[in-house]
Amino acid sequence: MLTSVMRSLGEALRPVRPGVAMLSSGKFSGFLGHAITVSSPAFTDGQPMPVRFTQDGENLSPPLRWEGLPAQTQSTVLLVEDADIPLPRPLVHLIVHSIPPDKTEFAEGEIPLRLTGAASDGWSCGRNALGRPGWTAPTPPPGHGPHRYAFQVFALDARPRFAYPPGRAMLLRTIRPHLLAQGRLIGTYERR
Repeated sequence: MLTSVMRSLGEALRPVRPGVAMLSSGKFSGFLGHAITVSSPAFTDGQPMPVRFTQDGENLSPPLRWEGLPAQTQSTVLLVEDADIPLPRPLVHLIVHSIPPDKTEFAEGEIPLRLTGAASDGWSCGRNALGRPGWTAPTPPPGHGPHRYAFQVFALDARPRFAYPPGRAMLLRTIRPHLLAQGRLIGTYERR
């Protein structure tokens, strides 16, 4: 019974979506000339992600790679948002900041569901939509249609420090003056 109620609610809310224009990368698109190429060996841009990277599967963070960082890059940020959640703005699934410029990939499952402090190679997680630092796997409302998950990479000319794990607003406010380049990969997922 609960499943059918959730599906009916998802179908009723189908037109309610913030959209790709509301993604964080959309806020900076007007002034960045350099593009970063973001890819994954698990899925291609605009195509469905394997179930193992969702809450219906194993909750693993997907493998990601990026290239084309400007020479003056001091750190990178990875921000994952759901552009189609039925809310006024995209839902944050992951914030990873202070990624060293020589680290240009994450292996499958490398980003945990919770990370307190910094990883051994220096990067840290900000707060996702659940308020905790780490990966939150996709779980769109059943019947709401396909959701687009944007894996956005930002190159910075600094390595900002945060007193505590930042949320989306603090992260964007802090990185804005340091942006050099950005890129994104979109994976989709739908629960029927």
